Amino acid sequence: MVTLYSSPSTNCSGAFSSYSNSSIGFYNYHNNFPISSRKFGSHKISLQINAIRMQDGAVVAQPSKTQDETPLKKLKDGILSKEQKHTFDFDSNKDKSTVSITVVGASGDLAKKKIFPALFALYYEGCLPEHFTIFGYARSKMTDDELRNMVSKTLTCRIDKRENCGEKMEQFLERCFYHSGQYDSQENFAELDKKLKEHEAGRFSNRLFYLSIPPNIFINAVRCASLSASSAHGWTRVIVEKPFGRDSESSAALTGALKQYLKEDQIFRIDHYLGKELVENLSVLRFSNLIFEPLWSRQYIRNVQFIFSEDFGTEGRGGYFDHYGIIRDIMQNHLLQILALFAMETPVSLDAEDIRNEKVKVLRSMRPLQLDDVIVGQYKSHTKGGVNYPGYTDDKTVPKDSLTPTFAAAALFIDNARWDGVPFLMKAGKALHTRSAEIRVQFRHVPGNLYNKNFGSDLDQATNELVIRVQPDEAIYLKINNKVPGLGMRLDRSNLNLLYSARYSKEIPDAYERLLLDAIEGERRLFIRSDELDAAWSLFTPVLKDLEHKKIVPESYPYGSRGPIGAHYLAARYKVRWGDLA
Repeated sequence: MVTLYSSPSTNCSGAFSSYSNSSIGFYNYHNNFPISSRKFGSHKISLQINAIRMQDGAVVAQPSKTQDETPLKKLKDGILSKEQKHTFDFDSNKDKSTVSITVVGASGDLAKKKIFPALFALYYEGCLPEHFTIFGYARSKMTDDELRNMVSKTLTCRIDKRENCGEKMEQFLERCFYHSGQYDSQENFAELDKKLKEHEAGRFSNRLFYLSIPPNIFINAVRCASLSASSAHGWTRVIVEKPFGRDSESSAALTGALKQYLKEDQIFRIDHYLGKELVENLSVLRFSNLIFEPLWSRQYIRNVQFIFSEDFGTEGRGGYFDHYGIIRDIMQNHLLQILALFAMETPVSLDAEDIRNEKVKVLRSMRPLQLDDVIVGQYKSHTKGGVNYPGYTDDKTVPKDSLTPTFAAAALFIDNARWDGVPFLMKAGKALHTRSAEIRVQFRHVPGNLYNKNFGSDLDQATNELVIRVQPDEAIYLKINNKVPGLGMRLDRSNLNLLYSARYSKEIPDAYERLLLDAIEGERRLFIRSDELDAAWSLFTPVLKDLEHKKIVPESYPYGSRGPIGAHYLAARYKVRWGDLA
């Protein structure tokens, strides 16, 4: 018999798709395929499922008669992937569901600094389901207590200091366990499966695996987790960290290998920049304010800039970075994803697929990057204030003759009716003068401006500019022209400023918190679909191959500077001035 159930909703904004709505779900016990899912309010319904084979070989689940016939009439027949009949027998303890979260690569920096703190933050705010378990999985030998001690050093109660912080930490750590195993061992994952079942205690179980491991072992871990540790009757989802390959070919191979063991809707490709508060607010700003949407086109916008800068170098991570470079590490994913959100047409709805469809259309409308539209640089050592800052190739993990760019600037174009001819400029770099990430929208000059003489020959000084600062000090501000008080006619540029720290007292959640919560809820809006990934790589793969095959030497720039001079020439070619230099 199958017992159909409903679980209580969470107190977080945004309902859990698997918890807050009363759902009926039947699953293939061995293969985790959904047979049917329909909502019928809060009724509990029990039915017997029998399977009959059709002429085409499919096996159809037929509900037998029960005491409550009305909801069953709405239930469509489900399709099983096996030919034999499956009878489901869930015991009475399964009136509540549970989520098991396994962090694969739990001993790594990402897990310690981001994933475990984000999970604790979700628990602290009451966003995790009532029943959940967190497992760390890695090759390192470690006990449960050692894991808890490691995790406890990274937890902070920054969300709501009114509640007992220490007690919450203890409760969270009691839900954390550890299992040591190899990433390519089905036997080790089968042992993990046994431990998960013990903690799931017969409840309806759902499982989330977070792959915080190098890309070269993704497939082994997915294969073993899928074959040996999938949920028997709930959902199984896998979060995959970037990078998703190095070019179109390797990305397609990775996607193909993942889909041998997972369906597309089980794969959550995470780009943490899509979880940033200001990136999330981008569509709200545009589609919910009449003042902006009419201006969002080539008629009023002169250029758009996506700027990412870090004021530190590779800091001992050069071995990893040298294999990818700044274009793959930042531009092909973070900045291009923000560009697609910025430039997309109004989606049919806020449904994940509707939004991702529009993003794909933007990417497919873009011209592949040409070598002439790209400038690359590499930072060199520099002494400032008596302190010597090492160059990129001074890093012991980087080859002395490395040509890997630590800075890149590019001009991209979208060939559609809305954006035809508008340059979208990107630049990203390490070891620059400041740390920031922002979107700058520069509007066209006012035709026949009566006050041109007040600005002299530099019309850029009169340009209206919308700035969305993603980090740090999140803010949205609009640069406008304004008269300086006094008897004369002197103009000034002023900011209409929304500084988040001044407007909102609540601390902004970390991006990983939002993305982990979305993955648990099954919300895919901020995760990258496979065709979206293919379209993104098709834009950058040609220029990446040209840079490597032609052995283009990056332009040197001093550590702590504003980057290579070539970036200014690239912008000037399209009559653009970088907004962050003003």
